[in-house]
Amino acid sequence: MPEKIAETAEGSVVTTAAASDAVRVAEAGPAPAKPRSLWSDAWHDLRRNPLFLVSSVLILMLVAMAVAPTLFTDASPRDGDLVNHYLQKPNWSHVFAADWFGYDIQGRSIYARVIHGARASITVGVTVTILVTIVGGALGMLAGYYGGIIDSVLSRVTDIFFGVPFLLGAMVILTSFEKREVWVVILALAFLGWTQIARVARGAVITVKQADYVVAARALGASTSRILLKHILPNALAPVIVVATIALGGYIGAEATLSFLGIGLAEPTVSWGIDVSDGFQQIRNAPYVLIIPSVMVSITVLSFLMFGDAVRNALDPKLR
Repeated sequence: MPEKIAETAEGSVVTTAAASDAVRVAEAGPAPAKPRSLWSDAWHDLRRNPLFLVSSVLILMLVAMAVAPTLFTDASPRDGDLVNHYLQKPNWSHVFAADWFGYDIQGRSIYARVIHGARASITVGVTVTILVTIVGGALGMLAGYYGGIIDSVLSRVTDIFFGVPFLLGAMVILTSFEKREVWVVILALAFLGWTQIARVARGAVITVKQADYVVAARALGASTSRILLKHILPNALAPVIVVATIALGGYIGAEATLSFLGIGLAEPTVSWGIDVSDGFQQIRNAPYVLIIPSVMVSITVLSFLMFGDAVRNALDPKLR
């Protein structure tokens, strides 16, 4: 049967079937929006969080200092001039940036050392965080998924490492090395720092593995590796990321503390912790030598702590 033809007020011709469909669509209203995932919802909140925006800008500046320090200064962080620059005070009116923060006891530019010192701190913090996340996340995932004897053994190993004080254990490890380079400090901190990530990952996996989609995947015959990588890992990753981002600032502070005590990084490596240790000797007659690198350590640690706090608030529905 042919469709009836209707003419609109504007003179266009439509079929009655098309007209009735348009009426039904208009009455039904707009189509419901597609629900956002946890990660897209978190990113939606983070973009509107001033804490996240401020910390991200600071972190980007610190990373730029670590990757390309020559963009900020041409002065050498190791060359000193005892004749002209011995404990010269900061000079903000000078056109050369190397004079802005003054000079240390060896006539080296504090500004140049602050810029170049970011590389050691950022490298140690980021690399240690990646290592402990991989090791601790893998061990925690295995313990939480398999349970039984595997969980008991891995949990007892974690408890043993938890019983070792973090800084004290790092001091004992580092003193056994005659030459303490960046990779030595990284391995020492990573060797002792994976325990918290392991416990968080274990708890998250225990919760996720009881979900219906994991039970269904297991009933359909999915392999263990597929269940772990495709179903459990993406859904248990959020709390691990939160703990890792917060711990990153702590690792930077630990590196500075060990270098200050003389058992972390050593010359000729440029490090804020080394500068704080050297500046402590001049706290009375030249306090700026101590204060400036100390402030940089504090700003860096605070930036990553704020970043981790913002990520935690975005990924945890209970805190919204």
